[in-house]
Amino acid sequence: MKILVINGPNLNLLGTREPELYGSLTLDALNRRLRRLAGDLGLETDFLQSNHEGELVEAVQSLRRGADGAILNAGGYTHTSVALRDAVLAADRPVVEVHLTNPAAREEFRRVSLLAGAARGSIAGFGPLSYELALWWFHRHRAYSDQADPN
Repeated sequence: MKILVINGPNLNLLGTREPELYGSLTLDALNRRLRRLAGDLGLETDFLQSNHEGELVEAVQSLRRGADGAILNAGGYTHTSVALRDAVLAADRPVVEVHLTNPAAREEFRRVSLLAGAARGSIAGFGPLSYELALWWFHRHRAYSDQADPN
C-alpha cells in the first residue's frame, strides 16, 4: 500500500517557523520518521510539499494513478480552498487530514476546515504524532479491507 504524504504552505519552514506552536522538528526529519514507521508497517510513502494551491490539487488528483491514499496537511488552505476540497472528494482514495496543532483551539478563522467533510478522517493537535496516527490508520484500514466480510 502506497501513501502520499502531502504538505501545504509554510510546512517547509517546520523547525524554524513558530517553534512554540509547531515544534523544532524539520519537515525532512518528519519525513524520515514517517518513512521508517511506514516501512515497519509494511507501507510505502512518497512525499510532496508545495506552497502552491494548484500543485496540491494536482497531487490529490494524482492519487488515482499512483497511490492508495494520502495524508494531507493543507496548512492555511484547510480553511480557504474549495478547489482542494473538490479534489479530495474526487480522489476515489482515502485522504486523512492532519494538523500539528489543534485548529479548534486556535484563532476563530482556523476553526473551520473545508476539508474535514471530504476527508476520511481528521487528526489534529498531536504534533508529529498526528501524521504517525494517520499511518497507523492506513495500516489498520488495509488489514480490515483484506478480511472478507462474511455478511
